[in-house]
Amino acid sequence: MLQDLFHNLYFLVFFSIVFSVLVSLRIYPVIIYLAHKKKLMDEPGHRSGHVRKTPTLGGIGMFITFSLSIILLGILTQLNQGDLLKLLSILGGTIILLFLGIKDDLLVLSPSKKFSGQIFSSALVVLGTDVRIESFYGVFGVGDLNYVISVVFTLLVFVFIINAFNLIDGIDGLASSVAIIANTSFGVYFAMNNQYLYVLLSFSLIGVLLGFLRYNLSRKRKLFMGDSGSLFLGFLLAYQAIGFLSVNEMEQTVFSVTNAPIMVLAILAYPILDTLRVFTIRIVNGKSPFSADRNHIHHRLLDNGFSHIKSTLIVAICNIFVIQIAFVLSDLYLTLQLYIISVVLPLICLFPFLLVQREGKIRIEVPKL
Repeated sequence: MLQDLFHNLYFLVFFSIVFSVLVSLRIYPVIIYLAHKKKLMDEPGHRSGHVRKTPTLGGIGMFITFSLSIILLGILTQLNQGDLLKLLSILGGTIILLFLGIKDDLLVLSPSKKFSGQIFSSALVVLGTDVRIESFYGVFGVGDLNYVISVVFTLLVFVFIINAFNLIDGIDGLASSVAIIANTSFGVYFAMNNQYLYVLLSFSLIGVLLGFLRYNLSRKRKLFMGDSGSLFLGFLLAYQAIGFLSVNEMEQTVFSVTNAPIMVLAILAYPILDTLRVFTIRIVNGKSPFSADRNHIHHRLLDNGFSHIKSTLIVAICNIFVIQIAFVLSDLYLTLQLYIISVVLPLICLFPFLLVQREGKIRIEVPKL
C-alpha cells in the first residue's frame, strides 16, 4: 500500500515538496541561532546591498534538509540499486562542495582551490553515475562524442554551471528563484518520463529552496545561502541539466524533446548569460574573471532603483520568457535555433538595463551615451 502510494508520481511530487519545506523550516532557525551565537556572520559591504550582519551558512541547512529528504524518499520509493549508487555519488559530491563552500565563507579560498574542489566533486558524480554529455545533437555538424571528450566536456559544463550559480547569488532571492524555475522545468520533464531519482532530486530541492526563501527574504531573521549554498545548488542543477540530456537520448524515453541542448540553455539562461557577460567585461578590463565587482545585471537593477524582490522578479520573468521562446523554436533546425537564441537571449537580458524606478513608477529609459 505504502509502496504503491510513493510510486504515484503526483503524490511523490507533492510529498517531496511538502516534506522538504517542513524539515527546512525546522533546520534553518537552528542555523540562524548558531550563526548568531558563534558570530559567523557576513559583514555589510558595497556589493552586498544589506546593512546589517547576516548569517551566511544557509548552505548547511540546505544540505541537511536535502539529504534527509532524498534518503527517506529514496527508501520509501524503493529505488533500484543503480539509482541508490547514483544517489550516494551525488551526496558525496555535495559533501565535498559543502565543506569547500563553508571554508570559503569563513576564510576565503583562492580560485584555484575552489576550482580543484569543483573538478573533484564533479568527477566523482560523472564517473560514479556515468551521467555525461554524449552528443552535440548535430549542432555545427557534431554528433556523438567519444568517451574521453564526453567526460572532459561534461566536467567543464559542471564547473561552469556551479560557478554561474555562485556568481548570481548577489541579491535576496535571486539564486533560489532561478533555481526553482530550473528545478520545476527539469522536474516536470523527469516526471513525464517516470525518472524517479531525478523527480526526487528536482522536487525535494524545490522544497528546500521554498523554505530557504522564507528566511532569505525576512527582515528580522534573514539568512544567506553563502558559497556553501550556491555551490551546492549549482552542482545539483548541473547534474539535472546533464541528466536531462541523457534521459532524452534513452530509447525508452516516453516524452523526448527535439531541441534538448537549446532547452537546457534556456532553462539556465540567466546564470549562463550573466556569467559570460561579467567574465568578458573583467577580462577586457585586464582583471581576473573571478574578481568581485558590481557588473551583474541584478546589480544594475538595484542601481536603477529597484528593490531586491522586484529585481529578482524581473530576472525570473525574463528567464521564463526565454524558456517559452525555446518551446516556440523547437521545430526549427537545431543550429538555427542556437543562432536565434544567441541573439534573442542577450537582447532580453539587456532589457533590465533600460528599466528605471523613480518616485514609485517603473519607466523604460534609454541610457545616455
